[in-house]
Amino acid sequence: MSIILWLIIGGLAGWIAGKIMRGGGFGILGNIVVGIVGAVLGGAIFSMLGIGSNNIIGSLVVAIIGSVILLWLVSLIKGKGNGKV
Repeated sequence: MSIILWLIIGGLAGWIAGKIMRGGGFGILGNIVVGIVGAVLGGAIFSMLGIGSNNIIGSLVVAIIGSVILLWLVSLIKGKGNGKV
């Protein structure tokens, strides 16, 4: 997959995950970072489950799911640091 496609999928996944988890995005660079890290996390989780994606839509879905999980984990960590659950 080309780097441009990675950036586009990462940006979309990060933006969609931001909308799902807190109602907003993180700016273009933040969306890309969240989406790419989420794609790696989602890819690892799906690969452990024996599920793979062979097309752009599948890659986007995996990246979104990974990004949502990433944001959820970050919110758990931030919540414990602030005394909130």
